[in-house]
Amino acid sequence: MRTRETKALNFDIHGRLTIRVDAQAPAAHQLRTMLACFATDTERPADIVVDDRPEPMPDAGLLEHELAYTDTSVRFNADRVQVVRDADQWRVHGSGELLTSVVPVLDAAMIARGAAMIHAATMAYRGHAIALPAAGGTGKTSTAAKLMRREGWSFMGDDWAFLAEDATLLGYAKPMFIKPHHRNIYPHLFEGVRKPLVPPRFSQSVGRLTTVVHPYVIRYPRLADFSRRWSPEHRMVDAATAFPGREVTTTAPLAAAIYVERFEGTKTRILERTTDWMVDRMIGNFHIEMAGFSQQVVTGLAATSVVPWREHFAAKGLVLNKALDGRPCHLLQVPSAYSADEASDDIVRHLEELLPSVLDDQA
Repeated sequence: MRTRETKALNFDIHGRLTIRVDAQAPAAHQLRTMLACFATDTERPADIVVDDRPEPMPDAGLLEHELAYTDTSVRFNADRVQVVRDADQWRVHGSGELLTSVVPVLDAAMIARGAAMIHAATMAYRGHAIALPAAGGTGKTSTAAKLMRREGWSFMGDDWAFLAEDATLLGYAKPMFIKPHHRNIYPHLFEGVRKPLVPPRFSQSVGRLTTVVHPYVIRYPRLADFSRRWSPEHRMVDAATAFPGREVTTTAPLAAAIYVERFEGTKTRILERTTDWMVDRMIGNFHIEMAGFSQQVVTGLAATSVVPWREHFAAKGLVLNKALDGRPCHLLQVPSAYSADEASDDIVRHLEELLPSVLDDQA
């Protein structure tokens, strides 16, 4: 491995792996923000290294003009990103923002250490963790706000988390994205002088435009940071700001997994599901909810056999299957016509009806 003596940012992901980011790299500012809850002053050998210094790839194979690859590395030419898998260490090199490159690598590295990344709102309730995997726009952020006002609940994350094979849920309290339709649910976040946000009726249109330009903007970190800070689509806030005075729980044993989705029905309903069903949904939901370039990274690593499809998804499925074994799994369907406020009210009501019996069974 090549080294260069520079100041580094260090992150400890629940004691299972470490990430070291070159503090002088263009990606450092974004990763400092998005990994802040894992920041540490302790320096240990890094399991994932992030910098802007690509490595030589002699005699690399080519996949048209898109990819160059060896047995242990892939270079995504248009995005100027290189991912190297070197035994147990991963290295991510690039001149732009690199969160979208790091996320799939973090997932793969954590799977090797017995924990899988999921896309879910995660809360702790009376010492137990509740996972609410769901697609974006389902009502996760609104639900989190309402649960935090109730006794016995604490926050773990509203977007990503890790589920370990011993059924421990490992929280990820990254910054939250507060949108215009959250005004009534998080009123304190809209007080005083704030950057302007688009009216809620235009929020989806702006969101679609953001999705289109995102892969290009992140190649230029200063532009990406500026656009994120001043985007009229959302505000970024940390958990302490969103839930002042409330506890953030980092780990807790999983009590239940409830997949939340919108549907074309007229009344909210909750249905029991099998462990295998929930595993499949968790894997698929995490993959489809990743940014477009994160999906390209997974595909590129698989297409070049650096991380074959069978290896990645089979290993992730095994971890999640062990984690969910014996835990109740449900599907909670909420009418698509409901606003975020209405949907979160129904989600909270069903959770309050379901969880006492779940916890009694596990007592």
